[in-house]
Amino acid sequence: MRANHVTPAIVLRSRPFGESDKIVSFLSENYGKLTGIAKGAMRSRKRFVNSLEPFALVNLSFQDRPHNNLAFILAADLKLAFRQLLKSLDRISCAAYLVEITDGLIGEREENPAIYQHLKYGLTYLEENGASPCFLTFFELRLLRLAGYQPVLDSCKRCHKAARLEGRVSQWNFSPFDGGIVCDPCSCSRHDTLPLGAAAIEVLSALQDSATLPAGFSLRPSAVQEIRSVMLRFIQYHVDREIKSAVFLSQFSDQSGA
Repeated sequence: MRANHVTPAIVLRSRPFGESDKIVSFLSENYGKLTGIAKGAMRSRKRFVNSLEPFALVNLSFQDRPHNNLAFILAADLKLAFRQLLKSLDRISCAAYLVEITDGLIGEREENPAIYQHLKYGLTYLEENGASPCFLTFFELRLLRLAGYQPVLDSCKRCHKAARLEGRVSQWNFSPFDGGIVCDPCSCSRHDTLPLGAAAIEVLSALQDSATLPAGFSLRPSAVQEIRSVMLRFIQYHVDREIKSAVFLSQFSDQSGA
């Protein structure tokens, strides 16, 4: 007899399957990312009521199926629907981005409770505070760190020269391929680098070392465009598909950084 597994989970995405079923991907606290089939979810008025929509926080019950990558979804009891988040287009767009990059940076069944908690924190923050470039950048940096892709920001990734943020060296570049900053001489051998000044590096370093978004922290308006361009390019480098929700960020990044 197959065992039932129960875990808190966040709905990442869902799509119809046939006339009555749904294929749903979750990020679970105890089993990592998993995808399953919810039989009758399109027709039932009692099972899965509002609990298979993106961003929903649920108590998931499922069974693994032998020789099949799709789990069998037994139940998904809604715990939190983030109703305030769903009332704002900006918050919905930002939440879609958080979910999409989290989905893209982790593999199926890679157990990482810290990433689950981080996504939960991100959605809760959006629910209570709304979106900002500062929050987006913090979320991205923390996610990259938890997923094993933390960028190097304290020295050149190629020659290891230290970044003297308060000294004479003020202009650096960022290489997605190398996974961190590179000095001007080393950047000559790279064609994918983006400019990243000392002020932007200082902000990124501070956010990267924080476990939660520091109260009152904001991005300097002069550094917003550099930071947002670097973060999106670096994440896209590690995600093996187009980040569709990033279209929203091109408009959001032009704001003042409030």
